[in-house]
Amino acid sequence: MSFSFNKIPGRPRVLRAPAAILPALRGGFFRVYLTGCLGFFSANAMAGPTPINTEFADQQILLTLPEPALATTAPPSDPDQLADLLQKQIQQARRTGDPRFFGYAEGLLNQWKAPLTDRLRVLKATIDQSNHRFEQARDALQDIINTSSSRQQALQALLILANINLVQGDYQAAARHCDLLASRMPGLIASSCQAQVRARTGQPKAAYQSLQTELARASTGDTSARLWAEGTLGDIAAQMGDPAAEVHWRNVLAVAPDDLYIRTQLADWHLDRQAPEQALTLTADYEQVDSLAVLRAIAMKRAGDPGADPLAEALKQRFSEAQWRGNLLHKREFARFQLDIEGDAQQALATAEANWTDQREPADTRLLLRAAIAAGDGNQASAVRKWLSRTGQEDARFPGAEL
Repeated sequence: MSFSFNKIPGRPRVLRAPAAILPALRGGFFRVYLTGCLGFFSANAMAGPTPINTEFADQQILLTLPEPALATTAPPSDPDQLADLLQKQIQQARRTGDPRFFGYAEGLLNQWKAPLTDRLRVLKATIDQSNHRFEQARDALQDIINTSSSRQQALQALLILANINLVQGDYQAAARHCDLLASRMPGLIASSCQAQVRARTGQPKAAYQSLQTELARASTGDTSARLWAEGTLGDIAAQMGDPAAEVHWRNVLAVAPDDLYIRTQLADWHLDRQAPEQALTLTADYEQVDSLAVLRAIAMKRAGDPGADPLAEALKQRFSEAQWRGNLLHKREFARFQLDIEGDAQQALATAEANWTDQREPADTRLLLRAAIAAGDGNQASAVRKWLSRTGQEDARFPGAEL
């Protein structure tokens, strides 16, 4: 719903709109819903705060307020009602890239005095994971898997735990959890999980072919699982340098246009192929999402767009404010900004190194290698390549052995 306002001289309009009803969104890996549970995407897709501006046109929309129910500060008294509200808040954060909704959810949980149900425990672990409190989330999820009497919550915990292991590059643990998931819930979800592990440990071609065959044979009715498999196939194809990656990712965006993870992957894919105009199309109207805003700034710079400098300045202020508040979660995006917008290889390397201690997805590894090469740090580049050799991971997007 929208509310219209009478024009007040000198005051911008503020509109309130409901959340759109969208398909489940992709996480760093997982984006499927189990019944009553959550999908995820990479925390790197979260939005940053808007820099302070005091000049507004009379009819300018300053911001879109969240639905009152999603911004409430008073928790319901019933645990199921609280879980429903937390789930909606987390979903809204995922759909919009707005981290405030994680804050609302965490605030409600902090006020809850009764013991947490298994569903509330999973939701709390989801928030911890989103805020990069990986060890805290890991411990809680393992406990849920070991003790929960709810099959649904145990499966959801397995999904999140496998995601954390993949994000952090612990492929042995990820394989264990994906295999356990396959034994408890066979199908495209578990197969996508296993394919991602195989792809990152030296078997991308076999993983791609196996998942592609299973997707072709799978029921057409499970849209979430099929989109999940399509996204995974896109990731693996990109790893192999196969143009089919774009086809898979566009298949996802055709159904879930606000899948921020897939949109980011595809925009970056076009930048790699020297197609900044296509990246600009994909990132239009997503400047409050850090990952997409940084890619848009890079695309503008390469295309000679006059908006490049203002956007770069806004991002600089956004990252500076996040550092000042002590909550710079998006180190990957900051390092990319430092390297490709500011041209500061040394600072980009320091940020990329800090990011890589927590996150070792291919995008994190690639960025660290690029920063090390740009900064002339052969030792760091060598250390990363040794880790890649141990895991058997190869990726067509990784820079060559320049050092």
